[in-house]
Amino acid sequence: MSELPTVALSIKQPWADLICYGLKDIENRDWTTRFRGPVLIHAGKQVDQDALDNLYAGLCPADGVPMPPTLGIKAPLHRGGIVGVAEIVDCVSESASRWFMGRYGFVIHNARPINFIPCRDQLSFFRPDLSALNPKGDAP
Repeated sequence: MSELPTVALSIKQPWADLICYGLKDIENRDWTTRFRGPVLIHAGKQVDQDALDNLYAGLCPADGVPMPPTLGIKAPLHRGGIVGVAEIVDCVSESASRWFMGRYGFVIHNARPINFIPCRDQLSFFRPDLSALNPKGDAP
């Protein structure tokens, strides 16, 4: 595994997995950021239950429209740790993305899941304690 980013962003499930599997291309926030670059996707302990119910019903959690199979997203979803990596390339206040529904959106590219790494989250961007990893960045 290549070296992991050192900065993380915590996101509720199922949104974190939707980003990691390339289905969701924007992360909605009430605050803006100048951050650009690689980021760890942290699945928070809280779940957006309405979004999860829509997802399991085969509907897009954002707009209720039927969506294709969820590309490996399955229950139970990992929570309370790192589930993927992505790149934040922009922060916008408008977007044509079906997933945009916030005041601001962090535009996501090159997202992919990784093996789950348990760790605590924090607000905003944070530097997680990944001290349990070996020097190559692999889970022990």
